[in-house]
Amino acid sequence: MGLDKILAISGKPGLYELTAQSRGGFIVKSIPDGKKMAVNIRHNVSLLSEIAIYTYTEEVPLAEIFEKIKEKEDGGEAISHKSNKTELENYFAEILPDYDVDRVYASDMKKIFQWYNLLIKNGITDFATTEEENSADKDNSGEEE
Repeated sequence: MGLDKILAISGKPGLYELTAQSRGGFIVKSIPDGKKMAVNIRHNVSLLSEIAIYTYTEEVPLAEIFEKIKEKEDGGEAISHKSNKTELENYFAEILPDYDVDRVYASDMKKIFQWYNLLIKNGITDFATTEEENSADKDNSGEEE
């Protein structure tokens, strides 16, 4: 499962898997405990595949950040989101050296590390989005002209 089915919902802790669409919103399943709930369209919902982090030259998709953390930690957990601001900033600078220090806050870093660790703990380690998977499939299709 890629990040295109994982949601963050404002005001609700944790991450959620999109399971179905209803008339007035979505049906989601909590990743940590598996509880299902309905989410109204009035909730502020963000797909993780749509989130990007500012650098001085471009915006880097969250999936790439997660992949860099995974490489650094050999698939293990990252630094705790409860670490102090200096530790968070130093760790983040290791994985994304040119991040925009004026536009990426410590609170953003905390969310990134918290989400990454939550996904890893729950066995979700494929951070590719559907578009990336589709283009990889086309590249490897073996079609000859």
